[in-house]
Amino acid sequence: MENKKFDVNSLIGFVLIGAILVWMLYTNQNEKTETTVVGTPENQEIVTEDSNASSNTITENSNATPDSLALAKAKSSLGAFGYSATLASATNNITTVENDVLELKVSNKGGQIIEAKLKNETTYDGKPVYIVKDNNASFNLQLTTVDNKILNTKDLYFEPKLTKNGENNILSMKLKVSQNEYLEYVYTLKPNDYMMDFSIRSQGLNDVINSSNDVLLDWKLKAHRHSKSISYENRYTEILWEYDGDNDDYTGQSELDEDEEEDITWIAFRQHFFSSILLSNSSFESAKFVSRNLVQDDDVDTLFTKSFAATIPLKTNGGELNESMNWYYGPTDYKILNDYDRNLDEVVPLGWGIFGFINKYLIIPFFDLLSGFLPAGIAIIFLTICVKLLLSPVQYKQYVSQAKMKVLKPEINEINEKYKDNAMKKQQETMKLYSKAGASPMNGCLPALMQIPVFYALFNFFPSAFELRQKSFLWAEDLSSYDVIVELPFRIPLYGDHISLFPILASIAIFIYMTMTTGQSMQQAQQPGMPNMKFIMYLSPLFMLIFFNNYASGLSLYYFTSNLITIGIMLVIKNFIIDDEKIHAKIQENKKKPKKKGKFAQKFQDIMEQAEQQQRNNK
Repeated sequence: MENKKFDVNSLIGFVLIGAILVWMLYTNQNEKTETTVVGTPENQEIVTEDSNASSNTITENSNATPDSLALAKAKSSLGAFGYSATLASATNNITTVENDVLELKVSNKGGQIIEAKLKNETTYDGKPVYIVKDNNASFNLQLTTVDNKILNTKDLYFEPKLTKNGENNILSMKLKVSQNEYLEYVYTLKPNDYMMDFSIRSQGLNDVINSSNDVLLDWKLKAHRHSKSISYENRYTEILWEYDGDNDDYTGQSELDEDEEEDITWIAFRQHFFSSILLSNSSFESAKFVSRNLVQDDDVDTLFTKSFAATIPLKTNGGELNESMNWYYGPTDYKILNDYDRNLDEVVPLGWGIFGFINKYLIIPFFDLLSGFLPAGIAIIFLTICVKLLLSPVQYKQYVSQAKMKVLKPEINEINEKYKDNAMKKQQETMKLYSKAGASPMNGCLPALMQIPVFYALFNFFPSAFELRQKSFLWAEDLSSYDVIVELPFRIPLYGDHISLFPILASIAIFIYMTMTTGQSMQQAQQPGMPNMKFIMYLSPLFMLIFFNNYASGLSLYYFTSNLITIGIMLVIKNFIIDDEKIHAKIQENKKKPKKKGKFAQKFQDIMEQAEQQQRNNK
């Protein structure tokens, strides 16, 4: 029994050992060598991975071809472009191309820029400025193949090749259907330049791409926040484009579902102080634009301002693509953009018509001169002083007109009292008095209207001046953004969560100025149809106090300085230049002189007299 037991146990042991040996032999037999094809069919590298080897061994085989099974599987879904999915470049590898001011990272997947960093710029909180990062942008071509497959290049893999031509860095990204047939993106980055050459071309794809369908270029971007106030930055963030030669247009602040234009020269995704601009060296036949506002709540929506999309149909020629373009990633700086001589200065919001003219040819050159040797804040003050001195003759005429009205005030009061029950006669006699005295309320309005183009031009200049960005002055850390003296623990609608000092000073100054200029007008009886001057006197400073709390502190500094200087000029003119007694004597002389009426004045008087006569007859 004992031997039998031993024999049974031995038998069981041998069976177990045999089973283990058989399992080991079987598994060793099924450990096949794995190979990955690297390179191109003419010069491929076969990477052999042995599970028992301590390192990989690389050998070359010029006759090797992509794995036929993998290639067949790829072509079943991608058609001819399935070839690209079998190459070693079919990974999410990244190639970096850069110069002194710009660093671009381009992914094999899609051959597109996945990161664009401006080396010399920082955000409001000191971080690098990225126009493209964290999948906020997409550049895609939608292709229709001859076998009616619709493919998107953003999902396909390009093969990179980085070279140099002199000082230029050239990155070629090829989406291959064979070794010598491909779709290619070429990025050429020149030294110290935000503008790169960019081209899209194909070779040997006339039998691959369906030429009866346009290739759709789809460019998208979600604009990163770069400034302290996201709502203020969002106000200057929009799509702009040039069309029909030198006409330009923009989406504005409202959401745009779709807008189509023809003969497009360039398209700009402006992010206030930074822009992405795609330029055609010939022109795009047409383009559609979509803009979405991503800021609904300043406390919640803090990462992006707007989302942009542009869809551009590209025509093939003989079944091939050949588009020569330029691509700009950089500051929305008038001087930089204007130097390209491509009408890109229109990207900077300097105002239309005469307002833009004043900024481009007067304000910007003069401010550049001042800021060349003065700190930005001091340069603003000097600019304001010069503007006020330039406009002082116009303001002098305005003050003289106001002085005349002040002298005539007793006589006007007499007319108002005498004809208080006859509004038409009162108006008629008042106009006669103005005509004899050589005075008129309009004489004070016209000089004020003449100053509006300069004031509005400066209103556009300061928020758009890139040279003010991150320049400090007194308590303001950044003249292109709001200054802060008190952080509030809550947010006030329209006002914000902070208190800015420059708008307060500007509001006080404008209140004092309007009190001095409109005080005498408010003492007079309110004329029918005329604005309530007292209401305006209180409304203007209040408007500035509330809405300018989130505006650029440089703009508030300008208004504060401007009104302060205006008050000073007004006091000098009033106390040392204008003599009320002399003005009164001159008015009396004018009243004695016979004054010939013009045809319009005579006709107006006749109409008034006829209306008065008709009114008496009706009684």
